[in-house]
Amino acid sequence: MTQDEQKQLVAREALRYVVDDAWIGVGSGSTANLFIDELAKIRHRIKGAVASSARTAERLKSHGIDVEELNNVSDIPVYIDGADEVTVHGAMIKGGGGALTREKIVAAVARRFVCIADASKLVDVLGTFPLPVEVIPMARSYVARELVKLGGYPAWRMGFTTDNGNVILDVSGLSIVDPSALEDRINGIAGVVTVGVFARRGADVILLGGDDGVRTLVPKR
Repeated sequence: MTQDEQKQLVAREALRYVVDDAWIGVGSGSTANLFIDELAKIRHRIKGAVASSARTAERLKSHGIDVEELNNVSDIPVYIDGADEVTVHGAMIKGGGGALTREKIVAAVARRFVCIADASKLVDVLGTFPLPVEVIPMARSYVARELVKLGGYPAWRMGFTTDNGNVILDVSGLSIVDPSALEDRINGIAGVVTVGVFARRGADVILLGGDDGVRTLVPKR
């Protein structure tokens, strides 16, 4: 089974977690896009969606799904999004597509976070995938120096600007054995908007697509 077929499996499985007559939070990226395509088939069952990126909003609208601003929504029963890496404990690296800040905000509001991914995304220790950090442009060099002090090798994602008008530093060389501590440490650097470690608010359910179908993990808190 190909990676795309595995993603398709979890995108379809995620429909089981959609709450009727409610707003749903929708993430960004290739797996989330497949979920949006599946969600379109049951769009009459939901009020609409809160999107974590401009691209996600466009895709939702193209399927006839109403998109609402987060400021106008007080309750999101479930947020469904992919991950670049995820552990069995529900900690993730996200932001390969550059939407990490809005993804983290929508995830914080949602009562339940369902992570959908192909089996290759499950890791024992986060850090093989370069860790994205969204940074205020004027602080780019300073933040990069601080990330070097943490043992990382930051690279400016040149030519890319987030939906918030900021830049991304992708940090390689990290072995993230304590995701929550690193999340706090990097978020505390002046000029950092947010870091792509999702540990303080990790996944409540992980759906992994594999050759044998979908495996469901429920991390213990």
